[in-house]
Formats: sequence, C-alpha cells, structure tokens
Amino acid sequence: MKIAPILEEIRKHPDRFEPHFIHTGQHYDDRMSKIFLEELELPKPDVYLGVGSGTHGEQTSRIMIEFEKIVLQDRPDLVLVVGDVNSTLACSLVAAKLHIPVAHVEAGLRSYDRTMPEEINRILTDQISSYLFTTCRDGDDNLKKEGVSGAKIHFTGNAMIQSLIRYEEKVNRSAIHKTLKVEPGAYALVTLHRPSNVDDKDTFRGILDALTRIQQETTIIFPAHPRTQKQMKQFGLSDDSTNGRFMMLDPLGYIDFLSLQKNAALVLTDSGGVQEETTFYQVPCLTLRNNTERPITIDQGTNILVGTDPERIVTESLAILSGKIKKGSIPEFWDDRVAERIIAVLAD
Repeated sequence: MKIAPILEEIRKHPDRFEPHFIHTGQHYDDRMSKIFLEELELPKPDVYLGVGSGTHGEQTSRIMIEFEKIVLQDRPDLVLVVGDVNSTLACSLVAAKLHIPVAHVEAGLRSYDRTMPEEINRILTDQISSYLFTTCRDGDDNLKKEGVSGAKIHFTGNAMIQSLIRYEEKVNRSAIHKTLKVEPGAYALVTLHRPSNVDDKDTFRGILDALTRIQQETTIIFPAHPRTQKQMKQFGLSDDSTNGRFMMLDPLGYIDFLSLQKNAALVLTDSGGVQEETTFYQVPCLTLRNNTERPITIDQGTNILVGTDPERIVTESLAILSGKIKKGSIPEFWDDRVAERIIAVLAD
C-alpha cells in the first residue's frame, strides 16, 4: 500500500531513475501478498527473495544474506525501504554497510515501547538512513530529539493514504457486503495480529470474550491473520458465537477489506495502518494496545487507545454503538500527492 504510489511516480521519470522492485518474501502467504500486488496494480517484482517465515533473527539474517547478493550485483545509488517490518531493517543494514544511501518512507514514528519488534526496526532504520520521509510533524520532532539532522528529514505525508484515494472507486464497487450478507454500518470490524495480543493466551481469551459480548449488540466481522488463526488453534480458543453474528474469515484482499473498514460502525484493531485508515475514513477506531506510534490518529483522528482490558473494550464499544462517536479530522498531507513529494526530494 505504501510502495505502490511511490513506484508509480518514480516510473514517470525514466530519465532520472531506473527502479528495481524487490519482494523479500517476508509476507509469503498468497492471501497476504499476491492478492495485494494484483489489487494495487503493482508490476511483477524484479526479484523475489522468498525468505519465508522464521524467528526475527532467522528472518532478518536470511533477508540480509539474499539482499546483499542483489546489491553487490546491481550496485544501486539508493535503497528505498518502507514501514517497520524486518525487511525494512534488514535491507537498510545491508545498504548502509555497503555505503549506499538509504531512504526510509514512514520515518520517525515512535511508540516508545521497545518490547515491540517494530519499534527496534524503526529506530535503527532511522539512524542509518540518509533520507527520512515522515507522515506527520511529530515524526519530525521525534527524529530531531534523537539527534537526526534536520537536513535529512522531509515531511511528505502518508503514502498509504494515497493508495486509499486512488482505489476509492474500486472500494465503492466492492461486493463484499453482499457476499457476507451484512448491511453497511451494521457491524464491527476486527483485526488482531500483534504477538502481545495473540501470543498470550489470557490476553487473547480476554479480547475474544469482549468481542463475544459486543456481538450481542452488533455483528462482528473478523478477518483473521494466519498467525492469529494458528494461535487460536494452539490455545484451543474459539469465538464462542451464540447467535451466528461472529463471522471469522480468512484474510481478505485489499479492496474488500477497505470497503468493510470504510462502512463499519466501529473498528477494533491492534494494527498501526488501520488506525490511519480509519482516521482518513472518519470511522470510529478502538486500538487494543497500551501505546501507539501514531498518536496523531488520537490527537486529530477518530482513534481511541483502550488497551486489552475486556471491560474497557466492551464499555467503549457500546458507547460508540449507542452514538457517542469521537469526531476527527484528516491530518496534513494525507492526500494524493505524497509520492510526488517524495520523488521530488530524490530528484533534487
């Protein structure tokens, strides 16, 4: 979602850039990878590393080994990475050690919780990047506090939002509501995948218990990440649906998921990106975490941080479903010109 508008924009300047699109294979499940490439109209990757799953150390090291071969062969002038996943850090480290500049898109986000692997990835990537493209002004402030030179920091906006805007018509044409037999505005949408939520049996059970109580008031639609499904089976947990209103699904494609998100009465999530998407769509969002690296979604947007206490989750959900909805606004530069700003910096 973040790379699609950037790759499209960079290809408008063949006299300046020759982009090589690398897919590490960190996200290897077709439901989490192939369908997104197709729906975002991304070209076939120039290279697919196919690293697959593993521990953080295994995955990061495999990406580094395979990506280094590509970099030594191609000798790029710049390596551009997005987000905060293991691929982000692994490719940045390879480039930096070979003295190749790194550009980090979505730089400066901080949860200040170093138990999150993504936080480590963000901090280290930002420290070795030459170009830091931020989504919000507080990202600039975070980087400056850490000693990053202001000359390296560029506030360009949120690339993921540009994808939302581009595919708005497709989202509006989605047939997912008809397929699931639900009415727009008559359900709560749920996503869970963070280890802190799904790897701890008691925490996971508490969240599921809260969702079971919420389904007494509205339908629950829960497209479950493969990791989440695996943990449910391992822990012997179920959704405990009592009235058929708890719909657990396999992962959905980008367009169908956005359609459900845009038309939800409420979204409950532990995802960073979903906090931003709901803010853009002006849909109420409850974040099932104790912190967020995207505080702008709380300060300006529709997001409320509720943690994982089942009672708090239920109370806040029922308040929203009864009409007590937090109003928000769309942050600066969350528009359709983000990639244009990024490429202008690189071209300059």
